Amino acid sequence: MKVTSSGIMNGVIQSQYGARGTEFNENHIPTYSLPFKVENAPKGTVSLAIVLEDKDAYPVTGGFVWIHWLAANITRFEIKENESQTATDFIQGRNSWTSIQGGEQSAELSCYYGGMTPPDKPHLYELHVFALDKMLDIKQGFLLNELYHAMDGHILEQYTLKGIYEN
Repeated sequence: MKVTSSGIMNGVIQSQYGARGTEFNENHIPTYSLPFKVENAPKGTVSLAIVLEDKDAYPVTGGFVWIHWLAANITRFEIKENESQTATDFIQGRNSWTSIQGGEQSAELSCYYGGMTPPDKPHLYELHVFALDKMLDIKQGFLLNELYHAMDGHILEQYTLKGIYEN
């Protein structure tokens, strides 16, 4: 399985998908989501799930990885840019903007892509894409741990696409 994104050029995430972009929610969190395409998914793939995370946030947050986007029950192999805001054919989980460090944004606003805003230096972001053998029994607004519990034993293959973003 291979995952590519037209929003990542030479390992760099393009401006529009983070703090240097032009689309934000009412809390000034970037909302213009990164596109991606999955090729050569394994036989038996029923759905995809994604986790977009920033491990470089660990020292800034005081001890945890920042989750920018969670989605599951994706039944197609291409997600176009900004579909986090418009798609109705998959579910999305809560990102880290709902945390105390994220300003305790509402769960409703946090169930979408919450783009990159590295506060201290360029950060490396990882888009983990999981090919699954079933649809997951989770609801809109799920948490990261709920996603991993639901995927346990059902991951056929996974791929990590990486990119750097700086303010």
